[in-house]
Amino acid sequence: MNFKPDPKLDLVLERVIDVPRELVWAAWTKPEHIKKWFTPAPWTVADCEIDLRPGGMFRTTMRSPEGKEFPNVGCYLEVVPNERLVWTDALLPGYRPAPEPFMSAVLLLKPEGKGTRYTAIAIHRDEAGRKQHEEMGFQEGWGKALDQLVALTRTM
Repeated sequence: MNFKPDPKLDLVLERVIDVPRELVWAAWTKPEHIKKWFTPAPWTVADCEIDLRPGGMFRTTMRSPEGKEFPNVGCYLEVVPNERLVWTDALLPGYRPAPEPFMSAVLLLKPEGKGTRYTAIAIHRDEAGRKQHEEMGFQEGWGKALDQLVALTRTM
């Protein structure tokens, strides 16, 4: 995949982390790990289901500190172990159109020294969607979740 982010439509979080990409991959692809890091605390993941294949389901239920739950269902588009995950909420499992798409995402993992160059890209259909996601705290939220992923890998 040779995807070039469009700053008008996409948000990017890129960081070199001192974690081997195999552990990052495991943290992203196993529900028991996703539940421990995927949402920035004090939010939590109440439930997660993964069918790790193109057309398969990526489902999470995020829970706010007040206990309100927010289900998210998406479809994997591309799965390249230890290198790339691409998914979208524009499609439901089996490539069925979703009623209210918000974004697609690309996760790129490249070895860098003993660590990993971690690049997460949130792709939006229009500038309003990108702006909404940015105002929701994309950089802070996804950055904090990445910090939690790094901390989790210390225990794996």
